Amino acid sequence: MPLRKYLPTREQLRATKSLRFLGEMIFEPNLWHFNRHSVSYAALIGLFCCFLPIPFQMIPCILLCVMARCNVPLAIGFVWISNPFTFPPMMYFAYRIGIGLLGQSNQIGSIDLSLEWLAAQLAVVWQPLLLGSLVCGMTAGIVGFIVVRLYWRWKVSRHLRKRRARVNFGN
Repeated sequence: MPLRKYLPTREQLRATKSLRFLGEMIFEPNLWHFNRHSVSYAALIGLFCCFLPIPFQMIPCILLCVMARCNVPLAIGFVWISNPFTFPPMMYFAYRIGIGLLGQSNQIGSIDLSLEWLAAQLAVVWQPLLLGSLVCGMTAGIVGFIVVRLYWRWKVSRHLRKRRARVNFGN
């Protein structure tokens, strides 16, 4: 697989001091392999975690991946959908979903990008933001899971049809 050249080797992981606390758990095969289970659950977890309104979204992502035994690098790639450029619009969208679900009105007046303003607004918007983030994350995760499963099934059936055609052509 072409992606394998970008993944660290077992020896590189063993030599990384910051990962030693994980012991042998880091070498669980499904954390690194690309199979239907590992990839689809990585999409679910990564897309869910990219909507979490917290810093360092990769930490809960990795913990969930280890618990679900799914592909860690792919899940982290999905988490990186949320980056400094996409995070503000994603959180605003999640906030709008949250106020719609709670039946509230928009409580944000003018925007002043300062820590004082952010702290004051967070006390007002945390409920709709959290609800909207969870709903958006679950929706994105479930859609990603289903899309990966359907794509995987399509690729396998296509491969089998081509293989049958080659075998039948040879007879």
